[in-house]
Amino acid sequence: MSDPAISIAGLTVRFGPQLVAVDNASLDVAPGEFVSIVGPSGCGKTTMLNLLTGLLPLDTGAITILGKRPFAGNPEVAYMLARDSLLPWRSTLDNACYGMEIRGVPPQERDERARALLARVGLAGFEDAWPKALSHGMRQRAALARTFALSSPVLLMDEPFGALDAQTKLQLEDLLLELWGAERRTVIFITHDLAEAVALSDRVVVMSARPGRIIADIPITLPRPRSVRALQKDPAYHDLYAHVWGKLEEGLGGDAAH
Repeated sequence: MSDPAISIAGLTVRFGPQLVAVDNASLDVAPGEFVSIVGPSGCGKTTMLNLLTGLLPLDTGAITILGKRPFAGNPEVAYMLARDSLLPWRSTLDNACYGMEIRGVPPQERDERARALLARVGLAGFEDAWPKALSHGMRQRAALARTFALSSPVLLMDEPFGALDAQTKLQLEDLLLELWGAERRTVIFITHDLAEAVALSDRVVVMSARPGRIIADIPITLPRPRSVRALQKDPAYHDLYAHVWGKLEEGLGGDAAH
């Protein structure tokens, strides 16, 4: 068995003497595995991602990514936030190139890769458009292209589709599965949407209310490749959804997933 791509062991995070955000969390993610983390607001999900990217200092416990401790600017990690964070003074193409530009990718290579990814996410013909001319869903498509353009083997995604309407969300979930399936990068995906977590993931990790503890780690046995829309008619998908929901309710009562 290969070493985990991501290893979190005995992680405890405190903000001041009174507030424990994460309590003794341990999680291994295998290379190429897609793992979603669900739980209520304030349980430490985003905090864990910020630790993995080196944006927060490690307090108690151990974390490794591809065998190394986290550090800010790690080229092996790409981080996609809930907001698209497109730069308003750069075109769609230049925004898609931005991460590669920071990492020193040669201009022709980054231009070709960005154009190819923009075409894959349905933005061919919008390369020269400014962000203000794009819909919310189009902006998230551009952000997805920018993230995948980095070629980082580890992707950390913090509710990237949380603010989208239902139809656009389904479209981008299927698009994410298509992009991920082509390269099988290691993904940790944060979401409040249990249906999204089940549809996308190899495993769903359930966290309790603060202090965040891992209370369940549920394998998602649905075959791949998957279509998020086709899964809506699959009884096995609904059974897994009910199982995840039940685990949330066991630990959190009626406030689960809110």
